[in-house]
Amino acid sequence: MDWQTSEDTVPSAPITEADARLLRGRPPATGAWRDGDPAGDRRFAAFGAFTTEGGRELPGIRLAYETWGELSPARDNAVLVLHALTGDSHVRGAAGPGHPTAGWWDDIVGPGAPIDTDRWFVVAPNMLGGCQGSTGPSSIAPDGYEWAGRFPYLTIRDQVAAQVLLADSLGIRVWAAVIGGSMGGMHALEWGVGLPDRVARLAVLSSPPTTTADQIALNGVQLEAIQIDPRFADGEYYDAPDGEGPHRGLALARRMALLNYRSPTELNQRFQRSWQSGKSPLGHGGRFAVESYLDFHGNKFTRRFDANAYITLVEAMNSHDVGRDRGGVEDALARVTATTLVLGTDSDRLFPIDGQHRIARGIRSTIDDGAIVLSSDFGHDGFLIETTAVGAHLRRLLHA
Repeated sequence: MDWQTSEDTVPSAPITEADARLLRGRPPATGAWRDGDPAGDRRFAAFGAFTTEGGRELPGIRLAYETWGELSPARDNAVLVLHALTGDSHVRGAAGPGHPTAGWWDDIVGPGAPIDTDRWFVVAPNMLGGCQGSTGPSSIAPDGYEWAGRFPYLTIRDQVAAQVLLADSLGIRVWAAVIGGSMGGMHALEWGVGLPDRVARLAVLSSPPTTTADQIALNGVQLEAIQIDPRFADGEYYDAPDGEGPHRGLALARRMALLNYRSPTELNQRFQRSWQSGKSPLGHGGRFAVESYLDFHGNKFTRRFDANAYITLVEAMNSHDVGRDRGGVEDALARVTATTLVLGTDSDRLFPIDGQHRIARGIRSTIDDGAIVLSSDFGHDGFLIETTAVGAHLRRLLHA
């Protein structure tokens, strides 16, 4: 979900006064990348009319993406890296104009890295419906106003269909590998099931075969937090001045989500019952350190994301069911022909390890006998933090 920036994937830490000072200015109405902002390292691919699974039509769509390495003359060395719920195309590289944060997987992608850009041509798109350069609710509709709440409902399959258009535009018929974590793992799984002839290798990291009722319930509470913010204004907030957008609802949704990304072990060990300052939280107006941690990251999130996009993408994640209209999960997984790595963490309370075990049992071409289980205190974020272990398994996959 929303862990995929470099600042958010480090182990949790108490918030200092210097940290707090960084966020004292009023947040913008939206943290979306907008046309006219610096492009940074983004490239853009534009396509014509796009019809969603639900029958709605967008008159045209655009995907923002970044690349590293060189595409071989045979076009057989392309690797698709798919980000999580609120990630973006900036997998590696420094922060700078157009990129408020550094790359979210610098240790995994790059020269000599597990996904070695001296060998592989890496493509990372911002997903359809997002807010970092691809068409989404903050984009301008044909009438000259933001799509806002008018933006159509998207599914995981819609987002993969847009990625197929990008692959075609780049002349990539078969991906050497499709790699994704969490929501990106849902996309990767859809590639493997729905387009088996276009994927040679597949990595599904900390992702489930379906979004369960429990996960949909947790997501629904987050969406309600945004929608009941009076400044959400039914999604029509883009002209609001700084500080007058739905930042409180979006920050609260982010705080709720963070509790699912880390494990009780890590939070308890890092924060225990410590106070944020010398003022007691026991009736004297002080705060526990873990409360300040959640507030800080919730407030920071509002400066780089868009409330309408969050709703659109969470609803797309809720649509995920690899077995829908395919005879069920097991029949769908049996379609995968790619050499596959399935990996999860033992402390993941967002997408528990039983989901990865089910995926691995259903795919006949895994590189191991079942899912790889990382032992980590970092919960769901383990696949982003435990880069040494994750990188070793990705190297094995890419050499298979």
